[in-house]
Amino acid sequence: MVSEDFVEIDGLRMRWLRSGNGPAVILVHGLLGYSFSWRFILPRLDGRKVLAVDMLGSGFSECNAKLDTRLRSAAERLRRFLDAQGIERCDLVGSSYGGATALMLAAMHPDRLRTLTLVSPANPWSKIGTKRLSALKLAPIAGIFPSMARGFSPLDGYFISRMYGDPRRLSQETINGYQRALNRPGVFEHAVKIAQTWRPDMDELKHAMDNLPDLPTLIVWGEKDHVVDIVSAQILASKIKRSQLVILPGLGHLPYEEGPDAFLPLLQRFLAENSPTGLHEK
Repeated sequence: MVSEDFVEIDGLRMRWLRSGNGPAVILVHGLLGYSFSWRFILPRLDGRKVLAVDMLGSGFSECNAKLDTRLRSAAERLRRFLDAQGIERCDLVGSSYGGATALMLAAMHPDRLRTLTLVSPANPWSKIGTKRLSALKLAPIAGIFPSMARGFSPLDGYFISRMYGDPRRLSQETINGYQRALNRPGVFEHAVKIAQTWRPDMDELKHAMDNLPDLPTLIVWGEKDHVVDIVSAQILASKIKRSQLVILPGLGHLPYEEGPDAFLPLLQRFLAENSPTGLHEK
């Protein structure tokens, strides 16, 4: 059973989905994603309480033009979500920009994590997309992009197909699922604001990683990732002491969605190998 709930964080309604019971696993989506991204993983992690969030400004959580979109602020909001749920320590799984958020949280509040799983995380060493990010800093482009993207539905299919190793695996159901959230006012605007602080955020993350704890870390990359530079995978792994890097052949930027039967056993095995001694932990 998957249930839906809302909690107030910084005066805004934040949506999240929950499945199961046991030690807490938190799933954090990427830019322009939401809890829907984890639909093949959320109900299948046996023996765990799994929570998939819609970060504020994304999915069906509340959007607000005044929301601080810096990476550090996103990590703090995630920490406040843990507080609101009474979760003292968790296994944190972050994808893409959610992976960068998870890394920042690990550096800022290492005592809140048991393990860290990073799926093609945005990072300071990836060079893909720098021109697009620079373009979104220009006021005319930043101003027209959200309304243009909402008014031209085929863009949704384009955005998502870029994230697949094999676009033939992309279903209309998946496109429709993302489109429902992307059509909401404020979602594209929020993403543009994130893009505008991307470089200083990545620079801050690079320095913050000096404070990463000695934490079991699984890094997963799709072999055909066209969104976050796969060359940066080895660099990132070399910066994290207890990390293991796994490259999944034939898959793209969203391996948990494109190839859940390859991704899920990998995550399950990693969590089992690093299970808390007291399974009663919150």
